[in-house]
Amino acid sequence: MAVDRLLPTAEAHDLIQLTRDIADKVLAPIADAHEKAETYPDGVFATLGEAGLLSLPYPSEWGGGDQPYEVYLQVLEEIAARWAAVAVAVSVHSLSCHPLMMFGTTEQQQRWLPDMLGGNTIGAYSLSEPQAGSDAAALSCKATATPDGYRISGTKAWITHGGVADFYNLFARTGEGSRGISCFLVDKNTPGLSFGKPEEKMGLTAIPTTSAHYDDALVDSGRRIGEEGQGLQIAFSALDSGRLGIAAVAVGLAQAALDEAVAYAKERTAFGRKIIDHQGLGFLLADMAAAVDSARATYLDAARRRDAGLPYSRNASVAKLVATDAAMKVTTDAVQVLGGYGYTRDFRVERYMREAKITQIFEGTNQIQRLVIARTLAGS
Repeated sequence: MAVDRLLPTAEAHDLIQLTRDIADKVLAPIADAHEKAETYPDGVFATLGEAGLLSLPYPSEWGGGDQPYEVYLQVLEEIAARWAAVAVAVSVHSLSCHPLMMFGTTEQQQRWLPDMLGGNTIGAYSLSEPQAGSDAAALSCKATATPDGYRISGTKAWITHGGVADFYNLFARTGEGSRGISCFLVDKNTPGLSFGKPEEKMGLTAIPTTSAHYDDALVDSGRRIGEEGQGLQIAFSALDSGRLGIAAVAVGLAQAALDEAVAYAKERTAFGRKIIDHQGLGFLLADMAAAVDSARATYLDAARRRDAGLPYSRNASVAKLVATDAAMKVTTDAVQVLGGYGYTRDFRVERYMREAKITQIFEGTNQIQRLVIARTLAGS
């Protein structure tokens, strides 16, 4: 079901329609097959890039779409409603452009941003490590300054698009403590950089998630983004935006599950009536719809604060928490609506439920979101 959207401009309405056309004609017809076979969708991101959908929240002077974040997130939601794995990768790509856009020098921006925003190159974000997920200050991957550049050694984990992306935002240790982390823009062909085999995930299987191994890899000093020791500031500023991206993806996924459940409930009959007309099931569907609508309103509120230049870090955590918990509940209830059929792979809702789970984990677990929210309350 197409969502009636309140958009700020006629251009935004056209952009949503373009996104729906591409999502319906390019993504939806192949999503099931790629997810089932766990195969990468070659050409999909080039198509999205050509349509300008990989650069929406960035300035036009660098090849971006100059769209407010509230519009970009609704585009992301539309993509997620057809194929969550692709939407997550789009969100991660946007996240990966953030450090260069916000902290890079003009020379660095001129060198790399046009290709990044034009869709010619796809980015990945490598912050987590095998023993450092939510605790980013515990990173151990090390970057040692030398006359030739930085020598990097260590392992990064849980990289969306790992091994496929063209560039990687790497956060590595250049000093001690939380102020000893620096950010680097690493090319995929860097000697000494290799990738582990894709993780065997319960969902989002068409887009690989891998580890990355740096074996004395040499990275030119001109690829350091920001100052030495500024890495965590850069990482956390990007994560606020990234959490909104995951919130939008979660809402798109929940909307897709709701649509499947409603369509099934309108067709299936029991005791002489369509099952949607039975109050017990009708109320369940109503609660699902309320959860989707509420989650959407929450991420849009945070996005509008971001667009207005207001503080939005707490709101981003609230949106991520509310939207992803809603997605988990709605997709689980969609399986319940379909009954035994919902538990089979003949229907998409079981995949939606598997995919929803990861949204509660990445870009900061929902326990971390609660911690962020609680700290803002304690400090208010």
